[in-house]
Amino acid sequence: MGTLGLRFRTVRALLSGLGIAIGIASIVAVLGVTRSSQSHVLAQLDRLGTNLLTVVVGVERDGTEQPLPATAAPMIGMVPDVLSVAPTARLGAVNVYRNDRMPSGRTGGLSVRACDASLLRTLDGAVRTGTFLDDGRYPVTVLGAAAATALGVDDVASSPRVWLGGHWYTVVGILDPLPLAPEIDHAALVSFASAADLLGYDGVPSRIYLRADPDRVTRVAGLLHRAANPGQPSRVRVSRPSDALAAEVAVKEAGSALFLGLGAIALLVGAIGIANVMVISVLERRTEIGVRRALGAARGHVAAQFLTESLVLSTIGGLAGVAIGVAVTGVIALDRGWGVLVPAEAVWGGVGVSLVAGAIAGLYPALRAARVPPTDALRTM
Repeated sequence: MGTLGLRFRTVRALLSGLGIAIGIASIVAVLGVTRSSQSHVLAQLDRLGTNLLTVVVGVERDGTEQPLPATAAPMIGMVPDVLSVAPTARLGAVNVYRNDRMPSGRTGGLSVRACDASLLRTLDGAVRTGTFLDDGRYPVTVLGAAAATALGVDDVASSPRVWLGGHWYTVVGILDPLPLAPEIDHAALVSFASAADLLGYDGVPSRIYLRADPDRVTRVAGLLHRAANPGQPSRVRVSRPSDALAAEVAVKEAGSALFLGLGAIALLVGAIGIANVMVISVLERRTEIGVRRALGAARGHVAAQFLTESLVLSTIGGLAGVAIGVAVTGVIALDRGWGVLVPAEAVWGGVGVSLVAGAIAGLYPALRAARVPPTDALRTM
């Protein structure tokens, strides 16, 4: 009996259930996308490690890095529990362009950095195509992932060249993205020897990357200031790039609260819609209620009929919302290369919340239907 109203008023039932479905879908999708994104970031942290540290003195507004002492890298390498060290230097007056006809001001936010073979090992990076730098003096460069895209270089098989510091440099490699070192992604890398011969490099590093024993990272970080610059340790800045990824997880959790609130509002609107439809249904079906009462149905039977109708309607909306939320999560996660992860509590919780909303929405109409006097209802026949 509780499904009669839904079967004979199909369009109204679908529209009423849609409100619940939208609210549940919003909540499930937000939880699913957030959890999938967090899982992706945490997987990155596990893969990249949390023991990478960077040492700099300071960065000017134009992105120029202040020089570190020439002894900084060897001294850092002597600190206990430091596993590897990779000094680099940003060549502030040197830019890279697609060709020699590009205006000098159109740098595209790219930089040129001098480094050696230890950089790739320390950053645990990978070459997407080609090879990495050696210690030779040849005018060759390796491009970060973003730099390669900006310069229009996607393969090194044809030995493409770029205009770098007033010289033609052959691109011998392109790196995979480095989430813990975005400045490398936007850089053209050259060897220290080539930078000294052709680009005026003075042999002083401006940024040092190092890997520490994972169990001693905090202790190592506390020793780096004096090791890098014994004369002015207070000027040295030591950072842990993985903290930025960890903060990303926290930011996404905070941002998801807003969308969960919007989903809750949509769910409330859906519940009000069901309550409104059920009240109207009671008014329209007074004759039906009167006939049932006249045939012996008790008030509890009538109340149970309308409450069941509300629960069935909200359950259908809840199941549809869960299905839509899971589908949205899957599409977004696959589009961004994440693993699809929908929390079980979002699925069961979505159905449970829809049931509770349906029960609350249908309670007043059910009680109102139960209180309809059969004689008054039959007068309208």
